[in-house]
Amino acid sequence: MSPQLLNQSTDAYLASFEQFGIHLGLDRIHQLLNALGNPHQRVPVIHVAGTNGKGSVCAFLLSILQAAGYRVGRYTSPHLLDWRERITINGVWISDQDLGKALSAVQNAIAPEFPPTQFEVITAAMWWYFAEQQVDIAIIETGLGGRLDATNVCDHPLVCAITSIGLDHCQQLGNTLGAIASEKAGIMKPQCPVVMAGGEPDAIAVLQARSADLQSPVTWVSSAKRTTTGASWQGFEYPLPLLGNHQLINSAIAIAVIQSLQSQGWQISRDAIITGMANTQWAGRLQWIELQLQGKSQKILIDGAHNVAAAKYLRQFVDEAFPSQRKRWVVGILNTKDQSGILKEILHPDDLFFPVPVSSPATTEPQSLAKIATAILKTTPQAYNSLPLGLETAFDDIGDDIVILCGSLYLVGEFLAKQN
Repeated sequence: MSPQLLNQSTDAYLASFEQFGIHLGLDRIHQLLNALGNPHQRVPVIHVAGTNGKGSVCAFLLSILQAAGYRVGRYTSPHLLDWRERITINGVWISDQDLGKALSAVQNAIAPEFPPTQFEVITAAMWWYFAEQQVDIAIIETGLGGRLDATNVCDHPLVCAITSIGLDHCQQLGNTLGAIASEKAGIMKPQCPVVMAGGEPDAIAVLQARSADLQSPVTWVSSAKRTTTGASWQGFEYPLPLLGNHQLINSAIAIAVIQSLQSQGWQISRDAIITGMANTQWAGRLQWIELQLQGKSQKILIDGAHNVAAAKYLRQFVDEAFPSQRKRWVVGILNTKDQSGILKEILHPDDLFFPVPVSSPATTEPQSLAKIATAILKTTPQAYNSLPLGLETAFDDIGDDIVILCGSLYLVGEFLAKQN
């Protein structure tokens, strides 16, 4: 291990790159990968972009390809508990030792005149590790956008997938659906197949034009249909364990990607798809957790719901699943997000609201969230200065109400860490 990494935790080492912030562009990552021997060129890739649904699509693909017998790398972000969960092979986190080796290799490849961002460092470590481990295939989720994202370095991915597109990260990507779609479309490559969800006309027009320019074969995907045992897409029935109707489109995208791989000679049977779908897990997304609180066992629904579209999906789910029960919301939101838009989607007048901080310098103050919610709710909410205090109060005299924690994946991660 290089001297810079000796006696440092992974957290401390990666924190040293936070000073460079979010700085989109491909020059630095190309410099790093070139110095590492271009490991990304030795890894067959599925590249996934989109505003919502990327992680779920990656989870479905991992489970199916693993059921088909392949050794599958997966790269996702952000993490909930540990940096290691971003880099997995067949669902198993990279070990502390292997992550140390990968980061050491990256450290030795950094040119002082090209200081990388934190995301570029962990992304370069991922490419190095997957190449060293000789994975059969890697599922790569973009971090932010697509065109200038550090994952966008492969000239010829096996297939690209673009999930639903909405307004998020507008400061970096633009404040219209067309502008954001243009950034997501940047992962497309000449004559490489691409699977895309339908959506708003402005976004579709941009995606169509880009795919036509690149002569990329396109599969447009509409939502699967709900069945008594799961879902059905184009006559193919499969189990669907992930909760929420938004998984109908995400699962259909995953199956369309698999079909593209099959057409390229990958051996993925019908049974592997069904088994893979049945076994899919994705932590922190519409997940029920049992916790000990106030001397008894309680259940809480957790979900990231970190943008307006995700908040809308979450509200639809709880209304359909619990139409007659009052909802109690424990919410923390980053100040880079549309706080008002998110709260307008999740809150109804009869709900109870417990705003808490996110353990991040970018948190929105709970008092600010309470002020926004006051215009929506019948009862005036109180702000809470910690997650434990907000949770404790939310479960007071709960009766038949349900408690939901949401608003940020960082908040979900903090909650899960406290349960371990």
